[in-house]
Amino acid sequence: MTAPLLLVDGHHLLHRAWHGFPARIITRDGRIDRTGVFGFAALLRKAQAQHAEHFEICVLFDAEDGSQARIAQDTGYKAQRPAPAPGLIDSLMLAKDVLDHTGVRWVEHAGCEADDVIATLTVQARAGGRAVDILTTDKDYVQLLADPSVRLLNTSVAVERRYTSGEHVLPRYGVLAEQWPDYRALTGDPADNIPGAHGIGPKTAARLLADRRRLENIPTGELRTGWAEQWPQILRWREMIKLDTKVDLPGGTLTGQATPLLPAAAHVLKALDLW
Repeated sequence: MTAPLLLVDGHHLLHRAWHGFPARIITRDGRIDRTGVFGFAALLRKAQAQHAEHFEICVLFDAEDGSQARIAQDTGYKAQRPAPAPGLIDSLMLAKDVLDHTGVRWVEHAGCEADDVIATLTVQARAGGRAVDILTTDKDYVQLLADPSVRLLNTSVAVERRYTSGEHVLPRYGVLAEQWPDYRALTGDPADNIPGAHGIGPKTAARLLADRRRLENIPTGELRTGWAEQWPQILRWREMIKLDTKVDLPGGTLTGQATPLLPAAAHVLKALDLW
């Protein structure tokens, strides 16, 4: 049997480890902060133990130039994000060493953001009949939930609220999963510095997109003058929010086999001489 697939948003997991781990993890000599790499290994192991014991795990990272295609469409894309702390950059390199050591596959595809690689692998896995879970808090992935065998997993919340599937989208947001890029283009995405249409909040966006409408199907009579004037930009934002499901990835990225149980983070750091 081909194993179900857990795709991990690597930067999400690393940021959560660096900024949200309950205590700083320092080397024995008291000189180097290892919270990022230790937390990354510990959180990944915990996610596997609790939710993905018989899954194949693959971790995806943004390429350094991954945002350039979207920046070319809008120079404000992600412009508000501060430069990462030096310790976080060091942790990223070490996290990849941890994955290599533990036999977990990871991908950083040149010119691509992780979410486009995740979207592509999701579509490929579903074509092969594999269920897919995505470990992330990034709402861009909601658009993939149009497939009932795809779920989002957020291990930072209470157990009963950790999974989001397509059936949750309409009650929660008033739109369907496949309408998500249209909805977010209207309401905005602060994480990516996409402001959305002035004066359109979640309720108004859901009303405009009622009856499975897309942006092209909204009657002009329902649009205020300011919204209509902003429409070309809104359409551009939607294209930026859409995930690319056709990234040209090399063959053999996935094995179809379950990932072996991961060792404790302390054991991994010791093996890599990071203490």
